[in-house]
Amino acid sequence: MKQIPFSPPWQVTDPLPVRAEPLPNVTRSAGIPVVIAEDDPVSRELVCSLVKKWGFPSIITQDGREAMAALRAEEGAAIALLDWMMPGMDGLEVCKRVRESGKPIYVILVTARGAKENIVEGLRAGADDYLVKPYDKEELFARVQVGLRILDLHNNLAKRIAELEAAQQENQRLKHDILL
Repeated sequence: MKQIPFSPPWQVTDPLPVRAEPLPNVTRSAGIPVVIAEDDPVSRELVCSLVKKWGFPSIITQDGREAMAALRAEEGAAIALLDWMMPGMDGLEVCKRVRESGKPIYVILVTARGAKENIVEGLRAGADDYLVKPYDKEELFARVQVGLRILDLHNNLAKRIAELEAAQQENQRLKHDILL
């Protein structure tokens, strides 16, 4: 699997509040896009208004193909809220393709399918989280917060790996200089 460098223009420096009533405008999240893939116009508008209220830029798509195109075009990490049942390409297929890409995307599958078998299938397809409709807006916000923490951990790990690789190269250079 091809590794894609991860260096987003954002960083979460302190935890977001766990409970939010009313929901805050989380301004430091402004650089992290949320891709919303929902074919139902009413559900799509509801999610879009919540995401906007939370301070996230959103990329609104109506089906899986549009969602995949948006996720491919987006530089850096993103959070994706995917409906399972969509025309063109369903949410499971989008999850699988996102995982094949190696791109750091936190995927929350949001669906009316609530059976245990469905949850297992969704998570095995590559979703990081699973939320059954109808859902509580605070629960969705909490799950987006989890996504932020995971993406931040990924970002910090990628930075640390780069630092270690640079130190290793410097160590090799110094060994080479000593032997000369």
